[in-house]
Amino acid sequence: MRVVAVMNYKGGVGKTTLTANLGAVAAARGLRVLLLDLDPQTNLTFSFFTVDDWQNRLKDNRTIKQWYDSEILGRDISLADLVVTPERVNHVLRNSTGRLDLISSHLGLIDIDLELAALLGGSTTLDGSKRKFLDLHSCLRDALEDNHFDDYDLVLIDCAPNFGLVTKTAIVASEQILVPAKADYLSTLGLDYLAGNCAGLVQQFNDYVNHKPDSGTYRPIDPGFLGVVFTMVQIYSQQVVLAQHRYIEEVAANSVVPVLKSRIRNSSSHFGDAGESGVPAMLRTNGKDDVVREFDQLADEVLSALALSGDRR
Repeated sequence: MRVVAVMNYKGGVGKTTLTANLGAVAAARGLRVLLLDLDPQTNLTFSFFTVDDWQNRLKDNRTIKQWYDSEILGRDISLADLVVTPERVNHVLRNSTGRLDLISSHLGLIDIDLELAALLGGSTTLDGSKRKFLDLHSCLRDALEDNHFDDYDLVLIDCAPNFGLVTKTAIVASEQILVPAKADYLSTLGLDYLAGNCAGLVQQFNDYVNHKPDSGTYRPIDPGFLGVVFTMVQIYSQQVVLAQHRYIEEVAANSVVPVLKSRIRNSSSHFGDAGESGVPAMLRTNGKDDVVREFDQLADEVLSALALSGDRR
């Protein structure tokens, strides 16, 4: 099983659309995919369930908020019990050997970081503080290593556009980080800052693992960057427009985060009604138009980097 965090500090960069469609393409190729929605906006969840369905079936006891909000984090509520199988998208996938499952988010997840921060306090010893830090930051990784998740090939975690504690648990749980970004100043401004914060978290976590007396119960982490994938790209005469091309070239030349070859163009005809049908655009489009080919190329690039393969439809 490969675990990938999808994140960017900047909202509005197509993060959720990319996560939903990349997961759908992977499932259509025969992979068993779990999408984990850690963004309080809950848009990934609403890409597969209507608001009414979420209210009636998931809101009270089948969201990730209940798991982070539990009295003993990760122990008195099983993460596996929160997995749901969206009917509409899996109906489309019925002729594939793949499957797409989801753990739903909750609008109230926005308050969880403060509650988690409180769990870090209260220790009177340095070893106790380190143990609390490691236990909290490892909670999602430990949960995903339960044998209930052995059936999955790929887990994609849709992170909130921040570096709060919930997002940090996703980074600790992940092997790779995928960064969707628009080719503009604000979307690319924080890429190296994001990379620096991730490196700082990794160093602190691993320092605590290496210096705790009972560190045998914890393992070091080493999440890498799959790279930046530029989204909402404007295409003219089959080329990226010059203004955006300059930003892409600048990031490729100067950022510590690598840039993927794949580009996803802006397309209101594909993504304008995202979530309405409960089926991502890449599974609703007949034939191989430019956007479908771009997502196929992205899937090739990502799955190859993860050493995953599936039967193409």
